[in-house]
Amino acid sequence: MKENQEGDLLEDDFPQNNGEVSAGQYSTVSPPGSPTDQEEPFSTYFAEKVAIPEDANQTFSFRKLWAFTGPGFLMSIAYLDPGNIESDLQSGAKAGFKLLWVLLGATIIGLLLQRLAARLGVVTGMHLAEVCNRQYPTVSTTISIPVPRIILWLMVELAIIGSDMQEVIGCAIAFHLLSVGRIPLWAGVLITIVDTFVFLFLDKYGLRKLEAFFGVLITIMAISFGYEYVLVKPDQLEVMKGMFIPYCKDCGTIQLEQAVGIVGAVIMPHNIYLHSALVKSRQIDRSNKNEVKEANKYYFIEATIALFISFLINVFVVAVFAQAFYNKTNMEVVSCNGSSFPYDNLFPHDNRTLEVDIYKGGVVLGCFFGPVALYIWAVGILAAGQSSTMTGTYSGQFVMEGFLNLKWSRFARVLLTRSIAITPTLLVAIFQDITKLTGMNDFLNVLQSLQLPFALIPILTFTSLESIMNDFVNGLAWKITGGCIILMVCAINMYFVIVYVTSLASVWLYVLAAIVSIAYLCFVCYLGWLCLIALGVSCLDFGSRVSNNPAVFIEERPEYDT
Repeated sequence: MKENQEGDLLEDDFPQNNGEVSAGQYSTVSPPGSPTDQEEPFSTYFAEKVAIPEDANQTFSFRKLWAFTGPGFLMSIAYLDPGNIESDLQSGAKAGFKLLWVLLGATIIGLLLQRLAARLGVVTGMHLAEVCNRQYPTVSTTISIPVPRIILWLMVELAIIGSDMQEVIGCAIAFHLLSVGRIPLWAGVLITIVDTFVFLFLDKYGLRKLEAFFGVLITIMAISFGYEYVLVKPDQLEVMKGMFIPYCKDCGTIQLEQAVGIVGAVIMPHNIYLHSALVKSRQIDRSNKNEVKEANKYYFIEATIALFISFLINVFVVAVFAQAFYNKTNMEVVSCNGSSFPYDNLFPHDNRTLEVDIYKGGVVLGCFFGPVALYIWAVGILAAGQSSTMTGTYSGQFVMEGFLNLKWSRFARVLLTRSIAITPTLLVAIFQDITKLTGMNDFLNVLQSLQLPFALIPILTFTSLESIMNDFVNGLAWKITGGCIILMVCAINMYFVIVYVTSLASVWLYVLAAIVSIAYLCFVCYLGWLCLIALGVSCLDFGSRVSNNPAVFIEERPEYDT
């Protein structure tokens, strides 16, 4: 076992444990400053924990893999939410098969980031929100003010609200399509509110049953979008070429923006917080290094399988719209069924390139391939919206519990987190026309892109601290790779934000965006500074030279009895 280095800047204020993974030190959650509080974490999701079976085969065991299977598939649902589906179909319709390699790269990057999230939860017994709440410093004057924690919590909540709005609107659109327009958008939102509350109480019947239910929803998505794939019969050679050869012949600004949008839609900030919490649902003895190592291995295998399945489903959607609707015009859609086409008013009677979203995408599928294709598309969107709405609700509860130490009743917490996201969604559904929701979706993608640093920077920071991760701390290669990935993802998404803001064409919006951007960049730079210190750039630790307390980054952490 490695010994913690004496005098290391970032570890002096942590209790030393000689490199052992302590079960008691990190596995309980209590408010900062309450070292005697040994109360178990108040948790949304863990009324029971799944036992891990013993197996003589120490290399690999399918029984153990099955026991660990569940959290990764719940996490992978965020890669299949309506926002991702819309990004997929627009990618296919605007760029054909040319951006499949971007989707593959974004999914691989997402897997690496999810690995860090799972390792943090397994090793520490706390999820990312709890670690942020306990480890980020306060702004001290005469009293301690947790400014960084409050800002971080608000930013993550904004990301969850934005994601939830996309998911609920996706469900409402699915109900609208399935009912042939009889269920208006606002009514679909209300139905989603009710059935989400019902589904969320399924875990009273057992954690594994809840995970199985989510597995059924993923299966419905695979069958629905797979049916569309078989029906359209995309060119398999073009699919393989687009997936494995990084190219984009004759691409312009539209295709570049779409490539950036794919990355922003796939890598979602709240999903990092969610995955770090879900892995706590298994019985792992964190005082046993071998069990922790084994859990990390099986969780990574499970996450790889789950994201591979989600990637295939995304490929189905991209390929369908690339084959059937790339370079199609509005007139081709209008004339596909002659005068009997019931959605004639959706598309202008001109030869401009066809523009689609989740709603129009279902319509054009029904137009070219028959009503069955439309209804199966709607079923797939409904499964995507329902599953991602429920996991989004879990994300909101974990984040509120972690940052605010809430100990409310289950119903009160679900009601609050649901209301925060549902209220603006319902207003949009009531006052916004269903044909104009693509612009709203673009705005919500920008909102989530802005929040990405507030998940990616903390996860790299804390998994790079030996005082937190012990023998499972990020190595040099992981620190460099993680830092480069975060820089790249943040740069790509900032470009996406800039493109969106400049398209608004309003001086007042430019001024407001400039003011917000300055404050935003200051906080991102602050988190980045702390992250660089955690990565070992000790020359940036200016505080140790101007104060008696060498721990500028991490506030003093109380000792906990094991």
